[in-house]
Amino acid sequence: MHVSVDVVGEGSREVELPPEATYADLVRAVGYSVHEVTVLVDGRPVPEDQPVDADREDVRILRLVKGG
Repeated sequence: MHVSVDVVGEGSREVELPPEATYADLVRAVGYSVHEVTVLVDGRPVPEDQPVDADREDVRILRLVKGG
């Protein structure tokens, strides 16, 4: 499945995932660990083990930890 995701502060990314992918798989596909981000769908956090709903328009990844 094709998913468009906005990584807050870093821009949008397009990823291809298998049909049974979870939000943890999505996080790994954009290069992050589930321990450093929260996935938001329509502005609300979703569990990392929840299956990705490819029909959702507003999927965002918010980094919780950023080096400085």
